[in-house]
Amino acid sequence: MTTSERLVDATRELLWERGYTGTSPKAIQQRAGAGQGSMYHHFAGKPDLALAAIRRTAEEMRAAAERVLGGEGTAYARVEAYLRRERDVLRGCPVGRLTMDPDVIADGALRAPVDETLDWLRGRLAGILREGVASGEFDRSLDPERTAAAVVATVQGGYVLARASGSAAAFGAAVDGLLALLAGRRAA
Repeated sequence: MTTSERLVDATRELLWERGYTGTSPKAIQQRAGAGQGSMYHHFAGKPDLALAAIRRTAEEMRAAAERVLGGEGTAYARVEAYLRRERDVLRGCPVGRLTMDPDVIADGALRAPVDETLDWLRGRLAGILREGVASGEFDRSLDPERTAAAVVATVQGGYVLARASGSAAAFGAAVDGLLALLAGRRAA
């Protein structure tokens, strides 16, 4: 692994653990085993390095979601697979957590990959739900865009509930509730 990759990986982990404000250049350097000169040789500064880390995290999140959403099965089965895929729910979502960081939200460049990823996810889910409506799997009254937003909100809210309670069961309960509602919208 190159020094640049170690710096990006260290920043990704620290952003997930501490957020942008709590991630200092010194902490990044220590975690990466890299000196200050190496960091500034590869990146213009903390914002540049954080942007590279956020982009990598967003790419990996999209790839992980696509592996299950792009799989075989009915629309319901693919949404269920996405909701039930293995996650470290007590750590929270590495992308979603960035929405709680005022410095990330205030910086358009840092916020962009977060917003783009959540938009992509809503759009991908809406497309699958539209397929389900078109095939007759779901009732025609199901609104794919609103339902996709509810799926994303359930996942992000499920992380919050799990972290607050210290129990992954809270995430599971949110997912079970959403799936029950979605199952109720299946065409007869």
